[in-house]
Amino acid sequence: MRRTAGFAAVALLAASTAAGCSSAEPGGNAPATTDPAALRVEVVVGGLSHPWDVGFLPDGRMLVPQRPARIALVENGKATDVEADLGDVAVRGEGGLMSLVVHPDFETSKQFTTCFNTAEDVRLVTWRLDGAKATRVKDPLLAGLPNNPSGRHSGCRMALDGDGRLLVGTGDTAVGTVPQDRSSLGGKVLRVDLATGEGVEGNPFGDRIYTYGHRNVQGVAVRRDGLVFTAEHGPGVDDEVNLLRPGANYGWDPSQGGTAGGYDESVPMTDLERFPDAVEAVWSSGDPTEAICDAAFLTGEQWGGMEGVLAVTALKGSKVLLFTVTPEGGVHSVSIPVELDDTHGRLRGAELGPDNALYVTTSNGEDDKILRITRTP
Repeated sequence: MRRTAGFAAVALLAASTAAGCSSAEPGGNAPATTDPAALRVEVVVGGLSHPWDVGFLPDGRMLVPQRPARIALVENGKATDVEADLGDVAVRGEGGLMSLVVHPDFETSKQFTTCFNTAEDVRLVTWRLDGAKATRVKDPLLAGLPNNPSGRHSGCRMALDGDGRLLVGTGDTAVGTVPQDRSSLGGKVLRVDLATGEGVEGNPFGDRIYTYGHRNVQGVAVRRDGLVFTAEHGPGVDDEVNLLRPGANYGWDPSQGGTAGGYDESVPMTDLERFPDAVEAVWSSGDPTEAICDAAFLTGEQWGGMEGVLAVTALKGSKVLLFTVTPEGGVHSVSIPVELDDTHGRLRGAELGPDNALYVTTSNGEDDKILRITRTP
């Protein structure tokens, strides 16, 4: 692979043929190519274990949930354990304490919400932070999301849309019938009220479900114009970046295969033969997959020609992929910065900080880190 000006050029592995995708002219939030500038990668803090997310407090501190049921409060390069009752978190396989969202009114409410596995379900709980101690104030905010005892395909990625509504990406828990079953909250993207956990006005089915037919949503990113993108784990092929459309089916249904338990991972990630109206991905990995994870848009003048790029982390691929995205929401091109190409191991969380730097978490299991990434002019 040829490396130029600090980036590794990457072919568009697979692009949707839908209008507004790779054939669309870039502009607005989507530069034609990523700016060939080097990136600066700094370690903010280390000594963590599978940090799943980063939540920024108004004073610049960070709340960091770690999968083995711990929350760190990071300040001035040091991590302090938050005292919190996490005894019901079931840490098994892929499951445990996962996503975290700081409430927009945190300065007065001191509240944040977490998503985690229990022995019975996947659920959301809202907390109040007092110093380095957190207490539950809404337990649960939302319960009953399906759960695999092994923790497999738990989803659990949260983000706030432009109106402060909570988007929750869920997993299919490796049960074939779940993604297409609208009576189940698994294999979906939910849109709920942050205060009540109930569905919000404008949801397409009159409940909490916003989109369905997903496999395992690991990233949710909201662009400034309101478009919502997800990063989704594929089976043997086809990790996907999807552009969400309210009420749409994204075409995953492994339930009718001949494998044990009715979970046939050889079916297409977006099965257009069985679901002709399913929405195609704006990008898919093909084979091999990267095990893409979280996603965040780069914003701010300091990013120069990279402003508007969608950054997506990869676990198996141990890299960050940078997607230039058209105004309509299609993927124009993909690149990989050499500074984040198998240099820090598995990469999971991605969050734009209040300083408009990109913060990425590693997920190697030992001495995991939070990385701060900026553009070097």
